[in-house]
Amino acid sequence: MDKIPKWFIGCDAMYEQSDTVLFGAPFDSTASFRPGSRFAPRHMREDSCGLETYSPYQDRDLENTSIFDAGDLELCIGDTRTALAQIEGFVSQLLHEKKRPVMLGGEHLVSLGAIRAMSKQYHDLHIIHFDAHADLRDSYLGTELSHATVIRRVWDILGDGRIYQFGIRSGDRGEFFWAENRVHTQKFNFNGLEDTVNALRGKPIYFTLDLDVLDPSCFPGTGTPEAGGVSFSELLDAVLLLKPLNIVGFDMVELSPPLDHSGVSTATACKLLRELLLLGSV
Repeated sequence: MDKIPKWFIGCDAMYEQSDTVLFGAPFDSTASFRPGSRFAPRHMREDSCGLETYSPYQDRDLENTSIFDAGDLELCIGDTRTALAQIEGFVSQLLHEKKRPVMLGGEHLVSLGAIRAMSKQYHDLHIIHFDAHADLRDSYLGTELSHATVIRRVWDILGDGRIYQFGIRSGDRGEFFWAENRVHTQKFNFNGLEDTVNALRGKPIYFTLDLDVLDPSCFPGTGTPEAGGVSFSELLDAVLLLKPLNIVGFDMVELSPPLDHSGVSTATACKLLRELLLLGSV
């Protein structure tokens, strides 16, 4: 008998009755250092059986939500543009059917496909971005579509003043110079996040969480680890600060389970996903 769970724990509502749809985007074709994030959605579903549906942090329970896990998209691994178009098309369909999309990567470039769709639905869309890396290069290794260029491509869509980055501690000098007066960047930590939340209340927000914002001492299972990151408790506190916002969609990217055989990184990602899913619940 196949005992591998078909959905993330607590996300077993029927599609018709769901208000949120969780899905995997198992794509890591532009990973420039250590691939493996394509395996994250499957491993998170498998490991979620060790997680309680109840959050003592929020006094809320996934069993009281209406979330449908759609499984993983079958993406064209060898063609980046096609894969992004597939993600965009799926998210557009969800939005048309009035569902809130939640995407599990995969590498960070998958966020671009989702945000392309979100920006067409929400014309005043703003981005909150937690990450170790600025991801603001115009091109990387000869391509404009890379996990290292994803936020620059998002800026191409949204323009100045609508992207807020936190925890950034890596990037070339040109990225930081270019970002001045274009992107709100808080280096190293979450200072100023509460002010950002207050400023963005009522606006449609897409939240993108690159898990390498965590220090690799507590989260080694990621493709491009950067020393000097935040702790789990610091990240969780920052996530909970987002509760007042109108988060119309979000993603979690860059978990690479093969790089952490202890399973600690996957367990950490699962717990963070539970808290994010519960932010918008009643």
